[in-house]
Amino acid sequence: MALRWFVTFSGSILVLSCLAILATAEAPAESSAKAPPEVTTADVERMITTLSNWGRWGKDDELGTLNLITPKTRRKAAKLVKDGVSISMAHDVVKVRMDDSSPFEHEVMLGENSGDVGGAGDRYAVQYHGFTHTHIDALCHIFYKGRMYNGFSADLVKKTGVGKLSINRIKNGIFTRAILMDMPALFGVRYLEGKQAIYPKHLEAWEKKAGVKVKAGDALLIHTGRWTRRKVAGEWKIMQDSAGLHASCLPWLKKRDVAIIGSDLALDVMPSGVDKFVLPVHCVVIVSMGMCILDVLDFRAIAEECRKRKRWEFLLTVSPLAVEGGTGSPINPIGTF
Repeated sequence: MALRWFVTFSGSILVLSCLAILATAEAPAESSAKAPPEVTTADVERMITTLSNWGRWGKDDELGTLNLITPKTRRKAAKLVKDGVSISMAHDVVKVRMDDSSPFEHEVMLGENSGDVGGAGDRYAVQYHGFTHTHIDALCHIFYKGRMYNGFSADLVKKTGVGKLSINRIKNGIFTRAILMDMPALFGVRYLEGKQAIYPKHLEAWEKKAGVKVKAGDALLIHTGRWTRRKVAGEWKIMQDSAGLHASCLPWLKKRDVAIIGSDLALDVMPSGVDKFVLPVHCVVIVSMGMCILDVLDFRAIAEECRKRKRWEFLLTVSPLAVEGGTGSPINPIGTF
């Protein structure tokens, strides 16, 4: 039976058939000769159940893994700030069409000038879901077989807004320790080539290299070098040729109790190598684990800072727009050392 996953785009719903071809991932130089793990459609369907957090924080829970960010977690994260240096991980808004995404619309509204006093305002408009604009996916962004995280019905998604799991549940913001996994630094390249899959062994290799371990309540940020690749090689067909996490990383994320995850593209390697699931990591992380995703971040500046400091952990702060019924929000994530 064909499976479908659903992505909401700022008031409209885009339905994508989950079809992908099986791909073989290139192994990095430091890896062993052992064949990379394969994940089938049946494996992903099984993980949707076995990795589920439904009911873990109660049948009415709408925060998911953000429950792992406790007052104690926040206090410990605050202590990471030593020098007070803050760096944005948002990509500058794009006002021209790219990557098949809608451009950011910006119009300056000139006010009336009276004597020496004048003024101006703005009108902003953006369909931020996609591959162009830095944003956060709320837990109502994707559903599977008619259900969202914690079993809430997809029927709650209306053109006027979503009745459960809205981005407004994160109105108080995200404040936790982040770990940047700098995959180009691990592989010894400027950026990962297309179709390069990141496996659990790479996540653990980075922990060893950086001397830091992912713990419960952490934000995990995956740097593939996407924006460097675009600058060097130009645009490409993203869904056919992009580096990212392999579906075999899903049990690892659950075991480590990651609170929120992000990347500089859409998290998954594309093509996924899993028949019928275009973005299996996206689907399982949001629907089953109840984990929000930070998409299309720009890690170039913070990766440079991390390399200079030889420090890959920092305080992460994220504040989405307070939109009741929204499926996500444009964001400006900040890392502070």
